[in-house]
Formats: sequence, structure tokens, C-alpha cells
Amino acid sequence: MKYLFITVLILFSMTQTIAQKRHNPAGLFDPKPYAFSHVAVIPAGSKLIYVAGQGGEEDTTGKLSASFRTQVQFALKNIQTALQSQGATMKSVFKVTTLIVDHNGEKLKILIEEFKKMWPDQQFPINTLIPVPALALEGMLVEIEATAAVKE
Repeated sequence: MKYLFITVLILFSMTQTIAQKRHNPAGLFDPKPYAFSHVAVIPAGSKLIYVAGQGGEEDTTGKLSASFRTQVQFALKNIQTALQSQGATMKSVFKVTTLIVDHNGEKLKILIEEFKKMWPDQQFPINTLIPVPALALEGMLVEIEATAAVKE
């Protein structure tokens, strides 16, 4: 019975993933070192899931670390939580928009490192990074919005 349950879980999770295609055209620079893709193609009939910009809040009280890396880690974790509520995973994400307060090379390096941990297969979502002077909450250093797709 235990194996039947595990098999059903695996089959269910497989039905939630879709054959997203990511493409990096030869005429554009290689974005993989920067942990993003240039193009994502989503099959017709897919269910789209929009996740509002997630900050690095560590809990339901809105606690924010002063560490940029910690905020990136929690922003990604918060996206995971939102996606799980809809039966999706980070593999379902095909587009992110990243807002960074006082963007610089060190913050970009940290973002790349954390994206590489989140997508170790290097099937990175497309990403628009926007430097900003401030975000909605005092002390918020990063906000990441995500769009995902699963089978309908």
C-alpha cells in the first residue's frame, strides 16, 4: 500500500509539470553564467500561476534580515510556498522579475549563486532585473515576482 501511495504521488507530480522550452538563441550572449534564460515557450492549454512579488520575509510577521543573501533565500522560499499552494514547484517557473535595492556587482553575484542553487539543472526562468531605490517595506532589499505554468 505504501508503494502504491508513493507511485500515485509521483504520477500526480509528473502531471503537474509541463514541457516548458527554454531557448538561448545563438545571436545573443550566453546567459547561463548569470542564471537566466532569454526565451521561454509555454505549451497551449497550460494553467498559468502568477505569484506577486515576494520579499525576504522570514515569517508571517514580516521579519526581514539585514543580509541581502538571506532575503534572496527567503524570497525564493516564499515563492515556493505560494506555488505549492497551487500544486506547482520551482521547476514550473518560467519568468521572474527581480527588483534589487541599490543594485551592485556583489548583489548580482549573490543572486546568481542563489538562483543556481534553486535551479541546479540550469533550466533558469527568464528574468528581468530592475535596480530600484527602495521597495514597499523598510529594510526590504529584494523582491521577486514569478510566473509559472502547469498542465491544466
